[in-house]
Amino acid sequence: MVIVALACASAGIVVGLVATGIGSMITEFVDTLSHGNIYLLLIITAMASLLLGMGLPTTANYIVMASLTAPVIVTIAHNYGFFVPLTAAHLFCFYFGIIADDTPPVGLAAYAAAALADAGPIPTAVQGFIYDMRTAILPFMFVFNPDIILYHITSWPKIIMIFVMAIAGSFAFASALQGWFLTKNKWYEIPFFLFASWVLFNPAGILHWLHLPSDMKYYMYFIGLAVIGLLYLEQKVRIKSNPVMAA
Repeated sequence: MVIVALACASAGIVVGLVATGIGSMITEFVDTLSHGNIYLLLIITAMASLLLGMGLPTTANYIVMASLTAPVIVTIAHNYGFFVPLTAAHLFCFYFGIIADDTPPVGLAAYAAAALADAGPIPTAVQGFIYDMRTAILPFMFVFNPDIILYHITSWPKIIMIFVMAIAGSFAFASALQGWFLTKNKWYEIPFFLFASWVLFNPAGILHWLHLPSDMKYYMYFIGLAVIGLLYLEQKVRIKSNPVMAA
């Protein structure tokens, strides 16, 4: 209880500092660095969340993220005409705040895992952070496609469809970063995995390229699934044509 009390007290100090005006100073600082670019804004906020989340337990971590970094995304994005749901901003910052547990040199989870595995804490933290990056695209999609967090989604069939497509998108993204699908990926296959992941996570993003109305965005899922299907067939043929690989 002493450890939890100290963590909550520290979080309370952070909240108190935000109330004195430091929160607006952080918003102005990030606004100056990002120059209104939503992508740069999210990257800067993600890095800030990683730094602020180091060494914090989960509850205190969320209090700090909700007080300092989440309002920055909502405020600056709104100033430049980009709507970000408050829930998406909180989940985005909380995600990267929690990843700080695996980020060297203060990765608390990495130190615990290293003790169990009888390994060095820093190499364990680096390897854990690499594994974490397999899902690093998800928090960005919370912002660009709030459907993933079921924002204003009430239909059960649509919920199930979005859930399944998000799993497929995560699978494609992980295959691209880890370099493996049915077999080891060729260099030219990785961009196709990334494209399929992007379409499955954010089907509305491709509508601007094809000049299609917004009500057709869910049909774009077929494009992402088709790309994954073609990659599956291509690797299947490659495995069969290589006796060593097939064995």
